[in-house]
Amino acid sequence: MLKLLNIRNFVIVEQMELEFLSGFTVLTGETGAGKSILIDALSLTLGERGDASQICQGHDRAEISALFDITASPELAEWLTEYDLQGDPGVCLMRRVLDANGRSRAFINGHTATLQQLRTAGEYLVSIHSQHAHQALLQKDAQRDLLDAFAGCRTHALTVKTAYQDWQAIQRQRIACEQQLSEFREKHEQLEWQQRELSELNFIADEWDALQADHNRLSHQASLLEATEAGINQLSEHETAALSQINTVKSQLQNMLAYDHQLKAVVDLLESAQIQVQESIYELRHYRQQLDLDPQYLQEVEQRITAIHGMARKYRVTPDELPDLLEKLNAQIVALDSGGNLEKYIERENAAQEKYRKLAEKLRAKRLKSAKELARAVTDSMQTIAMEGGEFSVTLDFLEQGNAHGLEQIEFQVAAHRGLPLRPLAKAASGGELSRISLAIQVITSQTGTVPTLIFDEVDVGIGGHVAEIVGQLLRHLGSARQVMCITHLPQVAATGNHHWQVVKSMQSDSQQILSRITVLNEQGRVDEIARMLGGVKITEATRKHAAEMLHLSKFEKN
Repeated sequence: MLKLLNIRNFVIVEQMELEFLSGFTVLTGETGAGKSILIDALSLTLGERGDASQICQGHDRAEISALFDITASPELAEWLTEYDLQGDPGVCLMRRVLDANGRSRAFINGHTATLQQLRTAGEYLVSIHSQHAHQALLQKDAQRDLLDAFAGCRTHALTVKTAYQDWQAIQRQRIACEQQLSEFREKHEQLEWQQRELSELNFIADEWDALQADHNRLSHQASLLEATEAGINQLSEHETAALSQINTVKSQLQNMLAYDHQLKAVVDLLESAQIQVQESIYELRHYRQQLDLDPQYLQEVEQRITAIHGMARKYRVTPDELPDLLEKLNAQIVALDSGGNLEKYIERENAAQEKYRKLAEKLRAKRLKSAKELARAVTDSMQTIAMEGGEFSVTLDFLEQGNAHGLEQIEFQVAAHRGLPLRPLAKAASGGELSRISLAIQVITSQTGTVPTLIFDEVDVGIGGHVAEIVGQLLRHLGSARQVMCITHLPQVAATGNHHWQVVKSMQSDSQQILSRITVLNEQGRVDEIARMLGGVKITEATRKHAAEMLHLSKFEKN
């Protein structure tokens, strides 16, 4: 549960440190005193988005930290360990910093964290029920979520949604495969003719480079032969051949070695040159023997190149892309003839659909059972909140094909009073009735949850009198098992709290700045505050007696 909340430089709060207790705590104060600032500050530590406008005037940074006791939340402790965000045993410290430059930083147990990680951790810790919850209750999605929360099957519902999405993805693949096969069938004859034409060309990618090399060599064969003959002649057969001259110089220098041995290095180089030139001559002669002036072979190569170029132009590809085109045609024909991929997709689609149906049917069974329990609990609660004879129902209209949310369309229906037919909530309940039903549902669904801290932000709007007293008793009863906080304007609700905090707004004399602070009220303070809530501007002694009586009766009810 929430133990401490420290707020610095947030909106109209300069410094505030609050220590929270178990049970039911009420928070009251004048309109605009800053009661909801407490919720806004806590929401920031739970991952809500913030901006620089929330920083207290005259300061460059706002900081909010919340300390939770998590000894009763092993799932959260396990999650913190999994993401390496653990801190001291049994506690979780959430911290948020807003800078004037718009930058926001988040920390869990001193470790840098993302907003999503704050939100995930917050889901284990706090549930905030806003004053506009009754408006959201008119939405089908909100009704479904409330039923799933009551049934404890939110995780199962997410599994169903994932299974449905997987099924639909495979179904789209199967449809695409069918369309592709349909297109292939329409041009089956054309595909086979194209495949046969390319196959008869018998062309492979490596052949293209070899053909170009052969054509280049054959078309310049006369020049190659001429250059080869000239090289042999200049190196060895001419009277001034290079090999002969190297031999002559080498012989002369060898004779001079007797007079100067330094010439030995030159002689060695000439001997190496002699060997290299001799090898070149051998290679040239060998190359000359291989040269074959065959005009017919050149013509065959040119015809082959022309045929390949013609085929490439016909199919609008480059010559080296022709083998890939043939492979693609082969694959299309194989797919068309066998239909193997389609069969595989159909098999996978059937398996995915069956998986979805099994999961959705289990979810439907849980929802059907819990729908009756929720309807009965809310109906019973309606009898105590000035809706005697009223009835609440949760209908689950079966969907044959199902959707991402299951096999049913969920709708809340209500008959506000005895003798009225059940009708959709949006059409059957007035604003005040909707507010009361919403509060009853929130209290009932909260009782089945596992979140240790529940905060109700003016959810009692639209009610009053003895109904307000009953609402207070409901919240107090809920506080016997959870930590419950409620921001309220109703004295009947305030009187039922185990603890009472008052929010006061005042102007600083030195800075003329309006700031907010919270006071923990003692018994007399509670009498004065409830009297203010009862009597308005002028508080009489009779009003104070009435306030004291309300507190006394509330204590009697507790005992």
